[in-house]
Amino acid sequence: MFGRFAVQGATLRGVEAVPVDVEVVVGSGMPAFCIVGMPDAAVQEARERVRAALRAGGFSMPNERVVVNLAPGALRKTGSGFDLPIAVGLLAATGQVDPRLAEGALIVGELSLEGAVRPVDGLLAYALCARDLGCALVCADAPERLVAIDGLEQRAVRTIADFRTGEFPALASRRPSRTLPAPDFRDVAGQDMAKRALQVAAAGRHGVLMMGPPGSGKTMLASRLPSILPPLEEDEALEAALIHSVAGEEMGALLGGVRPFRSPHHSATTAGLVGGGTPPRPGEVSLAHQGVLFLDELPEFRPSVLQGIRQPMESGRVTVTRADGNVSFPARFMLVAAANPCPCGYFGDDEHACTCTPAQVSAYQNRIGGPLMDRIDLHVDVRRSAPRDVLGTGGGTSSEDMCAAVRGAREYASWRRARAGGGEGPETLVRSCALAPADEAFFEDAARAACMSGRAIMRTLAVARTIADMEEAASVGRGHLCEALAFRLREGVGACG
Repeated sequence: MFGRFAVQGATLRGVEAVPVDVEVVVGSGMPAFCIVGMPDAAVQEARERVRAALRAGGFSMPNERVVVNLAPGALRKTGSGFDLPIAVGLLAATGQVDPRLAEGALIVGELSLEGAVRPVDGLLAYALCARDLGCALVCADAPERLVAIDGLEQRAVRTIADFRTGEFPALASRRPSRTLPAPDFRDVAGQDMAKRALQVAAAGRHGVLMMGPPGSGKTMLASRLPSILPPLEEDEALEAALIHSVAGEEMGALLGGVRPFRSPHHSATTAGLVGGGTPPRPGEVSLAHQGVLFLDELPEFRPSVLQGIRQPMESGRVTVTRADGNVSFPARFMLVAAANPCPCGYFGDDEHACTCTPAQVSAYQNRIGGPLMDRIDLHVDVRRSAPRDVLGTGGGTSSEDMCAAVRGAREYASWRRARAGGGEGPETLVRSCALAPADEAFFEDAARAACMSGRAIMRTLAVARTIADMEEAASVGRGHLCEALAFRLREGVGACG
């Protein structure tokens, strides 16, 4: 019983599936089952799963020497998705199934010991790879992990025994999940300054830091930010869903247009927040792509972990370097952070005495780090609401009204950029503001007095441009600059040193 056959498979690298030829040869020699081509431990374990699954499906395992080569050999192969293509290649090489069943198909799936085919993480990435190769995708019957893609045929296989009949039903198209209504800003009484800051942040995709005592409503405000963000466009939803698919996360809400909102605990590691591991997997900053990353209790994060998000905030991508090369993950997110002003939480509170020393307050706030603070565009003091405001909850400005202003600002900004010929960068930003000479001199004096860095100057100018967009103003005026500076230069709760 000798033969050879090649099946089209793929392996995940970052958020992409890279094609891999699964070559199976059954020949003479000492009985053995070898897998070569830089397989990881999960791929090596496929030998036992394939043996048991073939017997459970009524097939025979050859007594000859079986060699499986995963080409190209220089690419590291990871995951249990090679179980099914190895099994199909072995059956085709030994003449137990019709080889034509595997032609023109990218096959991926994990096998149980009973022969059932299980879905693997990243099926959306495999589907996009199959489309690019001009193949059909044959995988487990898991419509909740797949998306209907134009020009791609997707077929379901439930057990390895299905290859005896060759009947693979088409996978049903996935429908976006129905999600519960997002929390509404109407529930937040008062806090007009914080609401205004979040509205400006949503309009211009700016980062926000809210600092205030415990119970002042910082988390409540942040959790309502998605309710004023425009829904995901189709290409944005597919891009975000791809990352969640690779990470094994639910993606139904994303396909329905809901922007991601990630809120990792402050005990998160650098790999968990930024990405990493073996094989590299996307972190929280990538799972928040096209959405919001909320870091509550910001000073409680380890400083080394916090500094890891500085580069993604600038570039919109995370690059993880390993011995076998670099892996890149998208990470364009809005950072929203909340923090207490000191260890006890009551520094600057009008009604509760702080028990911390000035040195303790300074050390606590310095845990955030100046470079990260410099990258956050809006700094807001959130004070505790009066009892009357708390009891009047439900009467605040609604998310619907706030969202309308955000949509208007984004539409005006898009029109303005298109009219100016597009382009990005500091020079384009300065030109779009069209500052009057007197206003430019005022801004220069303010920046000099506050010892603002070049990055802080440009980010403050970007906030001013967003505020002007909310008013559909062609140029940035003195009032826009003053409001942007007020958000940047905090002097209330938590300001020290």
